[in-house]
Amino acid sequence: MLAFLILVTLALASAHYSGEHFEGEKVFRVKPQDEKQANIIKDLAKTNQLDFWYPDATHHVTANMTIDFQVSEKESQSIQSALDQNNMHYEILIHDLQEEIEKQFDVKEDIPGRHSYAKYNNWDKIVAWTEKMVHKHPDMVSRIKIGTTVEDNPLYVLKVGKGDERRKAIFMDCGIHAREWISPAFCQWFVYQATKTYGKNKIMTKLLDRMNFYVLPVFNVDGYIWSWTQNRMWRKNRSKNQNSKCIGTDLNRNFNASWNSFQNTKNPCANIYRGPKPESEKETKAVTDFIRSHLKSIKAYITFHSYSQMLLFPYGYTSKLPPNHEDLDKVAKISTDVLATRYETRYIYGPIASTYYPTSGSSLDWAYNVGIKHTFAFELRDKGKYGFLLPESLIKSTCKETLLAVKFIAKYILKHTS
Repeated sequence: MLAFLILVTLALASAHYSGEHFEGEKVFRVKPQDEKQANIIKDLAKTNQLDFWYPDATHHVTANMTIDFQVSEKESQSIQSALDQNNMHYEILIHDLQEEIEKQFDVKEDIPGRHSYAKYNNWDKIVAWTEKMVHKHPDMVSRIKIGTTVEDNPLYVLKVGKGDERRKAIFMDCGIHAREWISPAFCQWFVYQATKTYGKNKIMTKLLDRMNFYVLPVFNVDGYIWSWTQNRMWRKNRSKNQNSKCIGTDLNRNFNASWNSFQNTKNPCANIYRGPKPESEKETKAVTDFIRSHLKSIKAYITFHSYSQMLLFPYGYTSKLPPNHEDLDKVAKISTDVLATRYETRYIYGPIASTYYPTSGSSLDWAYNVGIKHTFAFELRDKGKYGFLLPESLIKSTCKETLLAVKFIAKYILKHTS
């Protein structure tokens, strides 16, 4: 009987997720003590298939930085030996990646057919949910199709708020990187809480009476679908690249913000490939066109990623600080304090380049440069124990604390922008 139950449990887990399997793959965390050790990691990356989780590419690796990377079962022995031989500090965060992928789905379906905010939802469920929200709250939610993806999936923005398009607005997007599933979960949670608590929660009611939120629940729809059906660890979109077998562009390197400044984003096979030109991707173009056409009203831009528990602001491509740096710093500080009041989750905050690592072509820098002077990126939970595979049982607490910070930012925007 027990054996049968185990088989049923495994069958249910794998029913959630078909596609590439990662049995025995490991995620290492290494902290190089000096440049020599940092170079050892770079050399290992040249001869082995290392999928960098944090930072997102080899060239960011420096001394005293915490580095997380994924390695195949075949290569993990030799990597471990190399680290041991060079007396490097490391730990194995994940011993069997496939097991962690299956363990993500640790929340039971509440009521079949009802949209669950405590579970990860695939694209079909999210589309059905957008329709449901409009149907349920016609006076507060409308759905705008802002474009389509490479594979002809629709890009939907939900406008949430009581006012017309002239009101102050905040644009929020989730899921620009396919494997960061906690991000779209937050966008769904935000819309759900906004509609559910309107008229009951004083702050939310005031916000929705006076401003609009444009919420893009999944930015990288094709990549998200791929991460559900083919490869859980997929990051980019699914566009074909000329003269290369490698698929996909990193949408968060495809914006026209110092797009050409880093050589390492030129390789179509890299996870951080920037695309053939700025806004070459249909998804990027749809978002930039929408934002440009609403620039008069959009006063803040917030993008949600995972993982590492950070609240970031411009710039990514330079260590120069933006003119309103003090203001951004203050908002980020209070936001992270407010976030911590719920479950004592600690976030660090600061400019991308110095807090995280330098990036070019990011949506955050682009939004700032087109004139939206309050732009923020959340790197949601966790700090690496689960990485991109945060279990469903942690969705609600992650969303609840994040919502507190977002409400604070929105209140600040309402009060302090003209």
